[in-house]
Amino acid sequence: MRYTVHDFEIAARAELDPVYADFIAGGARDEITVRANEAAFGRLQLLPRVLRGSAERELGISLFGHRASLPILISPTAFHKLVDPEGELATARAAAAAGVIMIVSMASTVAVGQVADAVRAAGDDVPRWFQLYIQPDLEITEALVRRATDAGCSALVVTVDSPVLGAGERNRRNGFHDLPPGLRCENLVDLRDGERGHVRQIAMSPELNWEHVDWLRGITSLPILLKGVLHPEDARLAVRHGVDGLLLSNHGGRQLDTVPATLELLPEILAAVEGRVPVVLDGGVRRGTDVVKALALGASAVGIGRPVMWALAEGGEKGVRRLLELLRDELDDTLALCGASGLADLTPDLVRVPTWGPVPGPAPTPGADRRFGGVVA
Repeated sequence: MRYTVHDFEIAARAELDPVYADFIAGGARDEITVRANEAAFGRLQLLPRVLRGSAERELGISLFGHRASLPILISPTAFHKLVDPEGELATARAAAAAGVIMIVSMASTVAVGQVADAVRAAGDDVPRWFQLYIQPDLEITEALVRRATDAGCSALVVTVDSPVLGAGERNRRNGFHDLPPGLRCENLVDLRDGERGHVRQIAMSPELNWEHVDWLRGITSLPILLKGVLHPEDARLAVRHGVDGLLLSNHGGRQLDTVPATLELLPEILAAVEGRVPVVLDGGVRRGTDVVKALALGASAVGIGRPVMWALAEGGEKGVRRLLELLRDELDDTLALCGASGLADLTPDLVRVPTWGPVPGPAPTPGADRRFGGVVA
């Protein structure tokens, strides 16, 4: 039985090829940001209210006119078939059963159209979003947008923190550079007429700029979220360029190492957008208490990435279902203990930073004295 998110990781590591386990767990360079994402949640405390009981808690959210049963999204992660034969099909069915939004990766090992078909066949049709790297060849980018639109995706999540590929030193040491035979990025097949069977590689774009965002805004009516905006001034620019939302993400620490934990940046990003667009946060979410802290500080929802891969590796579709059920139960329990009848009751006063010094226990992560909402952590 799995009782925590980390239980799934332990079980998955016992079964996975260590090279693939490193691919999931690893980050860039010294992996300082990987560790910081989780540590940031531990440095915050919850300050509950009492005597405000409610028999049931409201856990659902609405984003861009679509309902989801939880404020927890499945963030885009690549290559699900590395860990389970059904890959993204299993993940999508589990997400649909739980009523949560799945962001289908551009680097999915199952085509986005097949993911949509599998979910519809199961009798569920919760929102799906599509993660996009704008390609230097805009014709190819437009073809990808059409595929996502035809598959019923209701938003585009554009990754903007990857002008070049992050330096994943675990992958370099392991010699992991390509998918094993039989697997490929299915969304990148046959993107032009006359290219039957041709599979393109995802091209990182050092020249990517705001004009590309303007171009994308001009070719689609789907909501556009930017994933990877960390600087408040870029958040302001995103709003000015007509972006509909932000996914506050440091790529799970897989791109530029030593950037701050996303939770630490959340107050500044929210102040920059001034409520004009929703902000979803991912990076380090491992508990229902983490979800509550992020939402109380103002996030519209949170995303999870690595935990989904561990659960998929450990138990396929059933594993991902169990993971989402576990997080649902933890979230509901935390809301009840905080005196909240639903997500609308989560306010910043429920979260505090200890002012009396470090929490007893292991030595703090380097940089643990960063400012959080104007208070020294």
